[in-house]
Amino acid sequence: MASCSNQAAVEKGRRPASPCAPDTLTVERVSVAKLPTAFGEFKIAGYRSLISEEEFVCLFKGELRADVPTLVRIHSQCLTGDVFGSRKCDCGPQLHAALEAIEREGRGAVVYQLQEGRGIGIINKIRAYALQDEGADTVEANERLGLAVDLREYRQCAEILFELGLCRVRLMSNNPLKLRALEEAGFQVVERVRLEVEPADAAVHYLRTKKEKLGHMLESIE
Repeated sequence: MASCSNQAAVEKGRRPASPCAPDTLTVERVSVAKLPTAFGEFKIAGYRSLISEEEFVCLFKGELRADVPTLVRIHSQCLTGDVFGSRKCDCGPQLHAALEAIEREGRGAVVYQLQEGRGIGIINKIRAYALQDEGADTVEANERLGLAVDLREYRQCAEILFELGLCRVRLMSNNPLKLRALEEAGFQVVERVRLEVEPADAAVHYLRTKKEKLGHMLESIE
């Protein structure tokens, strides 16, 4: 809930295009531009929260309509995987696969959430990596650092999809928490689109931990 100091800003926020959205949003679109990529031409929009310092990026393309089940993904920032090509996780290939799927479909959206390391930040993520080098898994490493296993919250990511005009979505995710978040926000999740890529050997233990301890729906991991 917005504080009193932020309530006026929320009330002035752009009304969502989606008919299934709340009356007002706690995010606002700041700017939008064309973005040609290796996967096709998208539009890139910057959003900012009206109740915190958080910022978001969204890549989207095509006619986005409330009545059309549309491919969407909420992708959590992973500097090591998305930018540096780390093989400790599947984040970069997942992002690329999502953009490729949207390009094939001709419409869709990826909300890029700037919450590195499931919300702990890049420095703590590197500290967690060091503990993983010593044998801890991704959950144990966070716990040894006194950090929550997952600090992410997806409500404002859902609001961005509302702002784009969507009601019915086909969610590209293996994370049950993202599925639940969109359903609780008021979306009709018509389909969960499996988004698994061939993992590098270095990522298998990480993905097995996500499946066994975090409940991720990973059919290719035993």
